[in-house]
Amino acid sequence: MAKSKKSATTPINLSDSQYYINRELSWLEFNNRVLHEAFDQRTPLLERLKFLAIFTSNLDEFFMVRVAGLKQQVEAKVSQLSPDGRTPQQQLDDIRFTLSPQVTKQHQHFEQVLRPLLAQNKIHILDYIELTDKQRNYLDNYFEEQIFPVLTPLAVDPSHPFPYISNLSLNLAVVVKNPETEEEFFARVKVPKVLPRFIPLPPELGIYHNGQPAHWTGVPLEQAIAHNLDSLFPGMNIQEYHPFRITRDADLALEEDEADDLLLAIEQELRKRRIGGTPVRLEIQSQTPETVRSRLLEDLELTESDIYEVDGLLGLRDLMYFMSLPLPEFKDPPRQSVVPSRLQWLREPSVSSEIPEVEEGKDFFAVISEKDLLVHHPYQSFSTTVVRFITHAAHDPNVLAIKMTLYRTSGDSPIVNALIAAAENGKQVSVLVELKARFDEENNIYWARRLERVGVHVVYGLVGLKTHCKTIMVVRREKDRMRRYVHIGTGNYNQKTARLYTDLGLFTCNEEIGADITDLFNFLTGYSRQKSYRELLVAPVNMRDRFLALIHREIENAKNGITGRIVAKMNSLVDPQIIATLYEASRAGVQIDLIVRGVCCLRPGLKDISENIRIISIVGRFLEHSRIFYFYNNAQEEIYIGSADWMRRNLDRRVEVITPIKDPDIAKDLQEILGIMLADNRQAWELQANGSYIQRQPCDRAPEAHSQKSLINMALRSTSISSNLIDTKKNSFYLDN
Repeated sequence: MAKSKKSATTPINLSDSQYYINRELSWLEFNNRVLHEAFDQRTPLLERLKFLAIFTSNLDEFFMVRVAGLKQQVEAKVSQLSPDGRTPQQQLDDIRFTLSPQVTKQHQHFEQVLRPLLAQNKIHILDYIELTDKQRNYLDNYFEEQIFPVLTPLAVDPSHPFPYISNLSLNLAVVVKNPETEEEFFARVKVPKVLPRFIPLPPELGIYHNGQPAHWTGVPLEQAIAHNLDSLFPGMNIQEYHPFRITRDADLALEEDEADDLLLAIEQELRKRRIGGTPVRLEIQSQTPETVRSRLLEDLELTESDIYEVDGLLGLRDLMYFMSLPLPEFKDPPRQSVVPSRLQWLREPSVSSEIPEVEEGKDFFAVISEKDLLVHHPYQSFSTTVVRFITHAAHDPNVLAIKMTLYRTSGDSPIVNALIAAAENGKQVSVLVELKARFDEENNIYWARRLERVGVHVVYGLVGLKTHCKTIMVVRREKDRMRRYVHIGTGNYNQKTARLYTDLGLFTCNEEIGADITDLFNFLTGYSRQKSYRELLVAPVNMRDRFLALIHREIENAKNGITGRIVAKMNSLVDPQIIATLYEASRAGVQIDLIVRGVCCLRPGLKDISENIRIISIVGRFLEHSRIFYFYNNAQEEIYIGSADWMRRNLDRRVEVITPIKDPDIAKDLQEILGIMLADNRQAWELQANGSYIQRQPCDRAPEAHSQKSLINMALRSTSISSNLIDTKKNSFYLDN
């Protein structure tokens, strides 16, 4: 409903803290939506375990980075309030108040619902005390042969100080007694990460159902260790043992301005991270006695507020193990990524500079030169689009240069291999490898060194800025001219995550975009101080101002009685200036729909503030990662895609690229994607003004609108799938399964 002129013109301080949701609490709400997938009975059984694992893994990173940062602020006596008006200590208190019941709910659901349900479906995660004598004998022998040689018990006494407990490690706190002196001692046994967390029993020793062995029967590794502790402490009496797990600060403390060699500086910081920084969380079982609890708190220098108690297994991120079981009936149906129809009949790179006249057998560059191409992953194959593009460029004799930004890539990256092949083929190859990509630094250092060894020009980014944009430029000689072919994406050049994340990519040879990308690479690799771009929105140069201008244009149109409309999809909405401007747009009558997967600090539906703003979050099988921005512009619609969220870090502290969509057919496709997502009543959650979310449900007899399934079907319908598109490892064209 459009607002009246009176309410739209009434002075209001749009920076008031009451209009903002706390970033950390909004993130916890997102992770709670992830947890809900484990509760949803419509989710296949093993997928429900997967979501429990993701919930835990997400929390680990949240503590290592966000909670650790808040603790540092408290220690440094930082007095600055968050946009929603909280001190660092208040945020820590609210995190604990919100998170504790979520963690309790997670573990109770696993122990009381999913574990019995797994057993009903022939997957038995047993406790050691439930084992038969034969099963115990097998496990005890397995312990002696496979586990015992790896273990190192560490005593704690005046001559043995409390050992360093590594980050995210699972441990046993053990109390032993000397039978001769009756003196008790404390020891720690680390559960080794080099061994599987869950030990399967042989089928013949497993539980049988109607004469048939179960799909899987086994026990957690720590229980096999706990019930064989006498082997580690011979001559001592085992009094008690209690599992515990700690989380440490794992963010890099890097002073770039003082680093002569950024690569060396990051390698040194990574060595520190392997050990871990200050402890920030202790996880224990609720029945842990006060003596052990107090000992751990004292030695780890933590307080009661840092303890999270659970009933049952610790470290549920290891439940991801069960996704490896060959049980498709308990998983999502196999995903089929299709090859875009325009790329189905590509030929191998030509040795001629001539572009074929016939339709069949065109190369990748001929396809792009005809018309821009949009690809949508994982619905459309990453391998036969992005990887294929770089592979073509690496082997095409007419390609002279390849330039690329690399933020995150897979451990066995075919893209890096293609870049190496290009360098070996004599092409000019330049790659910006972002060494500061959190938790991928080590992987990126490995690839940077390998690229350098084959002659690739490798640069490591800019001081004070992360290079987060996803761009490739290929320079190709065609007859008497040079032509630039560009890919601009919303996601990383990572073949593995491209199967799990929804992302978009634009292939174009538009001359102005190509010129902008050239200027961008000169900015990244040289001493260029580029201040303007023809078409692209580039952070931190012009992106913030351009986005604000696009929103203000809708505001002016609405004030002049012209329809104002904004639709945007992103991962996070945090930036206070953008939020205040969206409030201003809402008050002017602009209709705004936002699809924000994760953190969202804007409060929709506030009277006289945001009544024209609606926000949904979609959480499902694939991680929503694409960014799309639509502006009605008085029926001269403009739509953009790129790498940036509406966050301060993206707009001010990262190099990001957003590209306009020039092709009207692609613009229509993107509008259709947005429409499908806005209509979702299966995976969509509506953000309420108080910061909570309500999951949509089909109304009355309305059919279920499942956006990710709809997009899978759209990709399948738009592509002719035939047997020659299936991956045989002999054919270049295949489906990602």
